[in-house]
Amino acid sequence: MTPQRTSETGTDDMAADMAAGLPAPGDDAPLKLETFLPYRLNVVSSLTSQALSRVYARRYRIGVPEWRVLVTLGQYGVMTGKAIGAHTHMHKTKVSRAVALLEKRKLALRRANRADMREAFLSLTASGRAMYEELAPHAIDFARRLTEILSVSDRDAFDRALKQLTSRSAELVAEVVAQDGNGVEDDGLEEL
Repeated sequence: MTPQRTSETGTDDMAADMAAGLPAPGDDAPLKLETFLPYRLNVVSSLTSQALSRVYARRYRIGVPEWRVLVTLGQYGVMTGKAIGAHTHMHKTKVSRAVALLEKRKLALRRANRADMREAFLSLTASGRAMYEELAPHAIDFARRLTEILSVSDRDAFDRALKQLTSRSAELVAEVVAQDGNGVEDDGLEEL
């Protein structure tokens, strides 16, 4: 939807522009969000996350960060918060808050790392493991339903392209971090 343009006097300029044969705002813009790949990937991610999160928010009363931590611990067993952040591409603050909520609900537990007291080993409790085992089939079914519109060959091609884009994105992040020289990644990059 194109935003309505008005003149300084408040009258509608768009109708006058169209009558004069001028293109609608944005038609000749060099950058359009709806064709910009990073934005399109973010839209798919956002819509997918919204739909899936409604399933586990309603059923398990957890949000996206908690779900990611729970699934990561379900997959790997024991990890540090830093490792979870790296695996899920979440900022350490989000990981910490998600872990705290999972601990409060007795779904995860923290064990001190005696070799480095600044970090802890995280794992699921029996209740957390049960939740993971229960939600996994729902998540897998959701992913199947999401991609069932694609042929097998399109799914395979999409998977290959996604792996290549993920790898290239990681390279570009490393380049930007190296250029910035501070080694700090911006948590605001989750959404475009």
